Amino acid sequence: MNWHDIPSLSALRAFEAAARHGSFSAAARDLNVTHAAIGQHVRALEDHFGQSLMQREGRGMSVTDSGRKLANQLSEAFGLVETATQNLLDQSKTRAVRVTVTPSFAANWLMPRIGAFWDSHPDIDIEILPSHALIDMRRDNVDIAIRYGDGIWPGVKSRMLMPAGHTAVAAQSYVKNRKMDCLADMRGARWLMDGMRSEERSWLLENGIDLDEETVRVFATSQLAREAVRAGLGITVLPAPIAKPFIASGEFVLLCEEENSDLAYHLLTRPEVISPNRDIFVKWLTRESKR
Repeated sequence: MNWHDIPSLSALRAFEAAARHGSFSAAARDLNVTHAAIGQHVRALEDHFGQSLMQREGRGMSVTDSGRKLANQLSEAFGLVETATQNLLDQSKTRAVRVTVTPSFAANWLMPRIGAFWDSHPDIDIEILPSHALIDMRRDNVDIAIRYGDGIWPGVKSRMLMPAGHTAVAAQSYVKNRKMDCLADMRGARWLMDGMRSEERSWLLENGIDLDEETVRVFATSQLAREAVRAGLGITVLPAPIAKPFIASGEFVLLCEEENSDLAYHLLTRPEVISPNRDIFVKWLTRESKR
């Protein structure tokens, strides 16, 4: 396609509306522009093609033979564009809302609650994508990301879902014979970690625990680390919302909790995308985070 020979789409759209309505004023109302703008677009097209496309007839406007042929073909072309875009919009409205979350958050916070959303919104399909990996929300066609950190991620709209400072927890069977009032009292304990993230190391070091000098067992996933903790094999560090249900059930004992942390779970969305189903799920997540 030689785009150099094609006039502006705005001018073509203005002419098609003027020809369809037989009036510059009606076309202007249809396109939400001024009468003068429609006239300028039509005159620009006439200059481009070197011939008259519309002419005044009484108080209205009539289309020349050449103009009528062009207007009919433009109407058909714009109709195809409308159909193509509407089909894609309809597909977007019915496809699953794609949500990427960390595996730990998915297993321990989201999945125990998601049934309530399904009951309330059986027509909205949610595709949950557990992953620690960095993603490109546009490239990977992701609607929502829930990530743990300081909330600074470029190119996305970020809002805090819930505060999530660190907590140190263990099974009662592991700490029953230990006096632990602060992290420093945990020197010499066995630490069960799912990786060695810098935030956890920094928090522990600030409170007297240098993991380089401690006995540490590193597990491939947070679930494995928690199972080891549940078995009474040592201490782990978890974000507060993940630890909360285990503490409430009595499975874990809260040994120490971080106060006034900048870390939180954040809800990330693409600001340029409009998705009613996504927004319904976002509102539900926000309500659940406050329970």
